[in-house]
Amino acid sequence: MTGARLQIRDATAADALRCAEIYAPYVTGSAVSFEAQPPGAEEMAARIAAAQAAHAWLVAEDAGAVVGYAYAGTWMTRAAYRWSCTVSVYLEPGRRRTGAGRALYGALFARLADRGYRTALAGVTLPNPASEGLHGALGFAPVGVFRAVGFKDGDWRDVAWFQRPLTGDDGPPAPLR
Repeated sequence: MTGARLQIRDATAADALRCAEIYAPYVTGSAVSFEAQPPGAEEMAARIAAAQAAHAWLVAEDAGAVVGYAYAGTWMTRAAYRWSCTVSVYLEPGRRRTGAGRALYGALFARLADRGYRTALAGVTLPNPASEGLHGALGFAPVGVFRAVGFKDGDWRDVAWFQRPLTGDDGPPAPLR
């Protein structure tokens, strides 16, 4: 179960059910996701298609089975923000600290940079030492905490925000691809 055995590829609609299965425990068993109900396969397929159109959605396979995914989405809708995006990674239970998150994010960052994106942002519900550690290890810098912005499981939740450059280029941006 190490990252060396994983195959990273673009997600397709055929991966939607498995991605929904991986995501569901993050919705129902924790405050990691602020969704109230886990999306089904149809909704997940729509999310995959939307991410693929403008950003990216990748899956990790081990022995032909999808074991995790990472994707990017719109940070803000104002035009000046268009070179920045949010990123997320989700792994099936038991896959933490196996290299799967690093492998997915590494491939995602390369894809986003190739499309012209400059900055990745990640929101992490607190406390979440595993996610904070992963983002820190991958070059994300903490940039702030939004206090009590989500109410889930009977408590107000804080969200830490992390930022990572996708390229070393600080000149004027090219159009996104």
